[in-house]
Amino acid sequence: MRYPAFRFFATSIIFIICISCKNKKGSSFLGYKQTLDKLIVQEDTDGDKKITVDDSGPKQFEFVNANGKSTLVKGTYHLSNLLQELAIAREGDIISLDRITESPSNRISRLIKTRYWDNLTRSVDKKGLATVLEDTKSDTDTFRLYIPYKDQEAITYFESIKSEVPHLTVITLPEEITPGFVKTLNKNPGILNLAHNKDEEGNYQARPFVVPGGRFNEMYGWDSYFESVGLLIDDREDLAMSMADNFAYQIEHYGKILNANRSYYLTRTQPPFFSSLLKEIYQNNQKVSREWLAKNLRMVIKEYETVWMKSGVRLTDTGLNRFYGEGIGIPPETEEGHFDFILNTYAKKHKRSLKDFTEKYDSGEIVDKELDIYFTHDRSMRESGHDTSNRLDNVCTHLNTVGINSLLYKYETDIAYLIKEIFEDEFSVGEKTFTSSFWLKKAADRKKTMNELMWDSEKETFYDYNFVTKTQQQIESATNYYPLWAGLSTKEQAASLLKNLFDNLVKKGGIVATTNSIDKENPNAPQRQWDYPNGWAPHQMMIWRGLMNYGYEQEVRELVYRWLWMITKNAVNYNGTIPEKYDVVQCTHKVYAEYGNVGTEFNYITPSGFGWMNASYQLGLTLLDEKLKSQLDQLTDPDKIFRRN
Repeated sequence: MRYPAFRFFATSIIFIICISCKNKKGSSFLGYKQTLDKLIVQEDTDGDKKITVDDSGPKQFEFVNANGKSTLVKGTYHLSNLLQELAIAREGDIISLDRITESPSNRISRLIKTRYWDNLTRSVDKKGLATVLEDTKSDTDTFRLYIPYKDQEAITYFESIKSEVPHLTVITLPEEITPGFVKTLNKNPGILNLAHNKDEEGNYQARPFVVPGGRFNEMYGWDSYFESVGLLIDDREDLAMSMADNFAYQIEHYGKILNANRSYYLTRTQPPFFSSLLKEIYQNNQKVSREWLAKNLRMVIKEYETVWMKSGVRLTDTGLNRFYGEGIGIPPETEEGHFDFILNTYAKKHKRSLKDFTEKYDSGEIVDKELDIYFTHDRSMRESGHDTSNRLDNVCTHLNTVGINSLLYKYETDIAYLIKEIFEDEFSVGEKTFTSSFWLKKAADRKKTMNELMWDSEKETFYDYNFVTKTQQQIESATNYYPLWAGLSTKEQAASLLKNLFDNLVKKGGIVATTNSIDKENPNAPQRQWDYPNGWAPHQMMIWRGLMNYGYEQEVRELVYRWLWMITKNAVNYNGTIPEKYDVVQCTHKVYAEYGNVGTEFNYITPSGFGWMNASYQLGLTLLDEKLKSQLDQLTDPDKIFRRN
């Protein structure tokens, strides 16, 4: 690791690299393309179009500055910055040395704010369709756009432009969308339309949204909330509000906030964060119109009542909630072979080859109720956002999880807050009129039941509750700490949770998703990406904010530093890479689990990082003091700063 040389290389003198000009004697300097090619040939020894610590080049590159003098760029970090700046530049541009020697945290944060958010923004309209409809997960060149039957403006608009978009087919959805109907779409997947408004001239104008990045080119449910946290920090309230409008559109037209706006997700939602998004937009700018807030708050309440409070589906007899994916058959969005480990077992049971059994089961020719139940659990696990985890595999629909019930507790308290704060404690939805006390009573009831069923007084922590076996599932998971974020823990519980967190889940690079005890209990289980040793941005962000609720600022700074140190070190060593997830034990983006690691495949410079990783970085920087930021830029090992007995 050659980054510490930065202290000696960076000075107050600003050199200018002129990549397309002549010196006073008339001799030409290397042009932009020539310089880029020469740098790659010399330093990118493994041929991946990046300069990383894995390359074995000389780790220094000479260029000629505007005064005709040679300047030497040294070390992996500075060389990769030079490569990135050359990739950004156009012929005739100049590159200043301060961008090459920029401190890592400033460079990452600046690129997120000025480059990555824009590159992750999409819109479902003529301008954005070509990008939105592309799906690297699909093997067809036919682009299908599904539009709700009630959205006549959208139907008219897209019918009028479909001849201008190659391979576009516009399809109107039926009034009733059933699991059986959704299954018929699996062989004809497509994008689902989102919200729009009219500009001043009456033209159709789609509401933009931010995608996670990489192969994920659609609007995802809970990703959108966490991305919006970063957007609000980076003064992109316009995009955060647009995300809220798209949430509302999905509830109105598809009946729920979707896992993502693709046809195969029509029966599946994701962890609910709409109330949090609405509250944070209001707190960020209290001049947001009451009309806009009222429209979206009505949709928050509609989602709560029609999605989460539907008895026998996501509401159970305990009075608490579960995830429940309502589809039929094998989830179609998975990669080929993903379910072979389970399908092989049932193929042998039915004395069929794997291929024959899979085809006949998926078509309905072979019926197996036990396998049906497995896939219901699997779709529900995917609805939880934790796709996949051995914690939830083949059991998810039997669990009142700490996670979903904490989120719904926050819905109840958020709705109470918004009604009291904005609408003088009276808010009408249809023929119903709500006050804050109505929602606070719901929250109190939920908190009481959660404490009765989920709180382990001996271990002093929350666990998911299996309402079928009537036992707690005593697995350590980051989701067990959501009560801190929701504010439902007592001060005493928060103190115990803090100790358990550091004893069980805090690793060198941050908070791990689960302990490794799951694998010990089932050693033949496949490695899952939402389990040990991996860490994820939403868990970090929620636990940081949760501990802040209870005044644990010092501990939060440690957790933030560990996470940002890992991201920064990885970016310094690997050409600015900001991926979807990390192994927080080994502190690396080289994660060996299902689906690989999105955000690691790019040439020269990452175009967008990864949505909620970007947001976690921006949020984390707001929580560090200047001393820790300085240590972060020097990549000081967190174990040298935070010593524990």
